[in-house]
Amino acid sequence: MEAIKEVPLNKILIETDSPYLAPEPKRGTRNDSSNIKYIAEKIAQIKEITTEEISKITYENAKKIFEISN
Repeated sequence: MEAIKEVPLNKILIETDSPYLAPEPKRGTRNDSSNIKYIAEKIAQIKEITTEEISKITYENAKKIFEISN
């Protein structure tokens, strides 16, 4: 959690590349992309903004990094 507090929003991506480390409340189950919402919710809580804002920001960050235009 401390890392999320320190990292600027424009440097954050959300992914599920760890199949054996599902987020709470899904701990103990196989991780997949349906769990991204829990990651976004936790980041939003830590950053004190909405989940929708986190979703939009991380989507735009991914587009920039992977050079995706719409």
